[in-house]
Amino acid sequence: MEDEKITVTEEDWSDFYENYNYSDWNSYYEGSEMYDLTEVVNFEAVFIPVLYSVVFVVGLIGNGLLLGILARSRKTWSVTDIFILHLGVADILMLVTLPIWVAQYMQSDGWTFGTPLCKITGSVFTINFYSGILLLACISLDRYLSIVHATHIYSQKKPWVVQASCLMVWFFSLLLSITDWIFLEDVFDDRRGRRECVHEYYKFGENAVYYWRLASRMIYLIVGFVLPSAIMMFCYTCILHQLRCGAQSLQKQRAFKVIVAVVVVFFICWTPYNITLLVETFHFDSNTETCSGKTSLEKAKTVTTCVGFIQCCLNPILYAFVSEKFRRQLQRRETVFMSHLNVSNHQ
Repeated sequence: MEDEKITVTEEDWSDFYENYNYSDWNSYYEGSEMYDLTEVVNFEAVFIPVLYSVVFVVGLIGNGLLLGILARSRKTWSVTDIFILHLGVADILMLVTLPIWVAQYMQSDGWTFGTPLCKITGSVFTINFYSGILLLACISLDRYLSIVHATHIYSQKKPWVVQASCLMVWFFSLLLSITDWIFLEDVFDDRRGRRECVHEYYKFGENAVYYWRLASRMIYLIVGFVLPSAIMMFCYTCILHQLRCGAQSLQKQRAFKVIVAVVVVFFICWTPYNITLLVETFHFDSNTETCSGKTSLEKAKTVTTCVGFIQCCLNPILYAFVSEKFRRQLQRRETVFMSHLNVSNHQ
């Protein structure tokens, strides 16, 4: 008996592409088992809006004060101050997307803002994640060369060199967000029973879904976390050794404390998220894990993402505690504010 040949025409493929929806992707994701994420949705509806609202208010006030103080003292900016300025801008840009995510989790319909805003919001998150850690890597290299080798890539006499480096970081981060611009879509998720802003990799065919997802995740993890983390670990290990062996100026030690504090907080906030992302990536095509295990992984991803966002409001607090110059400027502004308040009360 001859095997029957199945011919797939261009029209058939077109129909498949047009009718392919997120439920097809869910079936591919879960194999023979479709699991319900109602428990996760209920958890997100309470946990995320509360935490994101607090982070938004505290982060916006803190980073606003930070940028305001740096703007007023721009004539005395150090190299570290310029990098901190760009970190503050990155944090604020990430913070302004939080109300949109809060609205998604609070609404029963989910994402109601359409695909264009989905792409923009998701890309802003990616750009600022990359720019944050890459700026910290640049600062680490600068501190390493300055303290260990007494070599200065950046000079206060040539601030444009620092600004150019920061612009390169922003541009590179924009390039790394291309996958978000291509794949992020507003789709209906049958597991959650609502619309979601998620990556849809089926555009390049069903067989390529897993590989596109794996490639984008690996780029995110390696370029956005592993390599910069390795650079920072190497730099600060060498710097600590140098500080123990030789005498360094008080100014260098203070600058070092500021950066170490920011880097430590970055690792505390973003390491859990990246570990969760790594676990989820390699469990993506697994049919052996139970529904409860997958639900726990979804919850872990939600919680660790929120912890990552907390970093946006911690940087200015750290800078206030560790940087003497920032504290002086803050106290000066507080004195001016109180004097204006006293004058108003006496009138």
